[in-house]
Amino acid sequence: MKKNRSRADSLNELANHEQNWDIIVIGGGITGAGILLEAARRGLNALLVEQKDFAWGTSSRSSKLVHGGLRYIKEGKFLLTRDSVRERQQLMRAAAGLVESQSFAFADYQGRKPGRWMFAIGLVIYDFLAGLRGKHYFSAQDFQMLAPHIAAADLKGGSCYQDAKTDDARLVLRVLQEARAAGATALNYLAVKSVTYENELASGVVLQDAVSKQEYQVNAKVIISATGAWADALRQQQGASARLRPLRGSHLLLPAWRLPVAQAVSLMHPRDGRPVFVYPWEGVSLVGTTDVDHGADMQQETAITADEVAYLMEAMDFQFPQLQLKLDDIIASYAGIRPVIDTGKADPSKEGRDHAIWLDKGLLTVTGGKLTTFRLIAQDALKHINHLFPDHQADHEADSLFTRPSDLSNVKQLSHTQKSRLQGHYGESAAEIVQIAQDGELDYIPGTLTMWVELRWAARFEEVEHLEDLMLRRTRLGLLLRKGGLALLPRIRAICQPELKWDDERWEYEQAAYLQLWNRYYSLPDRENIPDWRNQRQPI
Repeated sequence: MKKNRSRADSLNELANHEQNWDIIVIGGGITGAGILLEAARRGLNALLVEQKDFAWGTSSRSSKLVHGGLRYIKEGKFLLTRDSVRERQQLMRAAAGLVESQSFAFADYQGRKPGRWMFAIGLVIYDFLAGLRGKHYFSAQDFQMLAPHIAAADLKGGSCYQDAKTDDARLVLRVLQEARAAGATALNYLAVKSVTYENELASGVVLQDAVSKQEYQVNAKVIISATGAWADALRQQQGASARLRPLRGSHLLLPAWRLPVAQAVSLMHPRDGRPVFVYPWEGVSLVGTTDVDHGADMQQETAITADEVAYLMEAMDFQFPQLQLKLDDIIASYAGIRPVIDTGKADPSKEGRDHAIWLDKGLLTVTGGKLTTFRLIAQDALKHINHLFPDHQADHEADSLFTRPSDLSNVKQLSHTQKSRLQGHYGESAAEIVQIAQDGELDYIPGTLTMWVELRWAARFEEVEHLEDLMLRRTRLGLLLRKGGLALLPRIRAICQPELKWDDERWEYEQAAYLQLWNRYYSLPDRENIPDWRNQRQPI
């Protein structure tokens, strides 16, 4: 992150009206971050504000996949797939160590859809759109070597293909880091209370700091709402009608030793034929995802339901019957809300994943779309306002999505994997992270791929306002460790409390609040409410 300007300095700048803003971006997820970066690289003076924490919503609760959308081929959406796979390839090059290749294995069973040849045709098209070629189909014996522990009965063979994975919250932070380096300003915990108008067109916002409750009036030539699944709330304040269908996707995390997968294993759920997957992520195995309408309060955290737990466990039991997975094996869960455009389809999974841009009384709303195509979405949004900035680089395209990370080739105490991780996650700051590490802080935190020094860096430089920011988004320890990392909190406290400048009372308050949040939203629902998935065959 840009370290020469603190949050307090940026807020003082707002209070004193020291900047004439070209663009105000509302929303600190991947779409807002992408717009901020593209605007800053065009020389525009851009401000991003987020009412909670960066990546608090969908962008820290996705399936963590940077993928082209293989299923979109079946729907005939070849252009969306082409754009997605090309962006996937570019992200893997520009952010190696953060966006990494992930092989997927799909078993071919006697009598099960989609069948070898139909799937093979889709994979050939998928690779062709990405400019790739490779072997896809393997015999039953070879496939069991690639995906051990899968059900062997009626197995004919299986197909493999390539996609990619990431730490979604860290990707947002990396994009914000690049935007700040290009001159932009981004502030978390700064909510938009209202949009102000001049000649019936949006011209500014009234902001309130969640920490101090101080208000700020800020004006700009353009106001862009990039609030994802929450976009309708702001649009409806302008008199527009609701256009979104919030869908919940829930996930489980299990120890890698209990659900061992070297490759991602993808399958069609035995109950309804929806795609479900499990893949290695950050040292654990991640299982997802559901796709159901979310009717709860959008301002509250969302959590997995008892039926969704059973649904995902049913899929794992179906694909890995010999593992006999149990609820006690689950480390954590999480659920996110997807911003999907409502077209009235009965099945939520049939709704499209295209992005949309709407203009209501001068408020430009950007929503929908996929994590993979965030850069293209940002470029599309800025095309709608190019005419307002004729002197700027309307067709600017950076040589690379990200700037070159700092060189760690001479750092002997790090493995190649650690170097790649730091460079991908932190870019130009990677070398500085190594420099601030104290004894033992370049070691991995047990059970994870996170190094202790990442906690110190986040606490010192990454605008942590609450302990949940540190445990759930700056790092993902709250998802990777049992009970949210409770057993390691004493050492985490020793590292981070001095960096955060919290007194003992503040730390105790934050720790209690974090653990309460984790137990309510990131653990499991009451066990007695979770159906026995081994007898489940009804839709959730």
